[in-house]
Amino acid sequence: MTSKNSKSKFGKDLETNLESQGSSTGQTASEKISISQRLSGKVCIITGTGGSMGRAAALLFAREGALVVGCDLQADAAQATVDAVHAEGGMMVSLQPCHLDQPVGCKALVDFAIRSFGRIDVLFNNAAMAYFNWLEDIGDEEWDQSHRDEVDLVFYLTRAAWPHLKTSRGVVVNTASLTASMSFKNLPSLAHSTAKAGIIGMTRQLAMEGREHGIRANSISPGIIETNQTREQLKDPEWAGTMLGKTLLGRLGRPEEVANVALFLASGESSYVTGIDIVVDGGMKVW
Repeated sequence: MTSKNSKSKFGKDLETNLESQGSSTGQTASEKISISQRLSGKVCIITGTGGSMGRAAALLFAREGALVVGCDLQADAAQATVDAVHAEGGMMVSLQPCHLDQPVGCKALVDFAIRSFGRIDVLFNNAAMAYFNWLEDIGDEEWDQSHRDEVDLVFYLTRAAWPHLKTSRGVVVNTASLTASMSFKNLPSLAHSTAKAGIIGMTRQLAMEGREHGIRANSISPGIIETNQTREQLKDPEWAGTMLGKTLLGRLGRPEEVANVALFLASGESSYVTGIDIVVDGGMKVW
C-alpha cells in the first residue's frame, strides 16, 4: 500500500521524468507527449499484471505515457512487472495480492488507484482464471468458481470504478475470448465459453449504460495466445497442431499483439468505437 504522500511523490517523479525526456530532444515535455504518447497522463488500471498479457499491456501503456495501476494474486510476478516498467522509465504502482473475486478486494484496488494518482481514466479488466472440462466432468464447485474467476471479478471492479469513470468520461476494456463465439472439438471449454460470452454481453450493456456519461466500453476476444496459461496445453503436439492448423497465419499469437488492440481501445484513436468485441485470433474464425 502507498503512504499519504504517494500522490505527490509520483507527481514529482512524473514531472522529473517528463522534463528529462523533453530536454534530451530539445522539446518541452508537453510537445513530446503530444507527438508520441497516446495515453499521456491517463490513469489506467490493468488487472492481472503478473501474467503474460497483463505484463505486455502494462509495459505498452506505460511507454505511451500512462500512469499504470496493476494488481495480481501472485505478488512476485506482479512486482516483476512493476520493476520492468520502472526499468524503462515508466510510472506504475501495483497492489498484490489482490482478490478481485471479492467486492472488498475490488474496492481496495480502486481506492489504491485514487490514493496514488487521484483519478481513473481507463479500466482494463484483463485478469481471469479459466477452467476446462467436459460437461459431465464439471462439478458444481468448478462451475461456480469459473463464474467467480471470469465474470464476477469484472462486474465487481467495474461497479467499484464506475463513479470515477463517469467523472473522467473514461474507458472500459474487457478481455473476452474467441471461445465465446466458437467451439473446438478438442477443447472442453463449456464453463470458459459460457463465462466469456457473458463478458461480451456485459460489455455491450456497459456501453449502453455509459453512453450518457461519455464512457466507452469494448471487449477483446483473443484466439490462441502464447501465455503462461496456454503453455502447458501447447506442449501436447496433437492439440497444438490442430489449433495451429485452424489459424490462417500459421502461428500463435503474442501477448503484445493483444496489448496493441487494448491500447487502441483505451486511447482516443478509438473515440467513435464502443459496444463491440474485437477478435484477435490470426484468422481462426474464418474457417
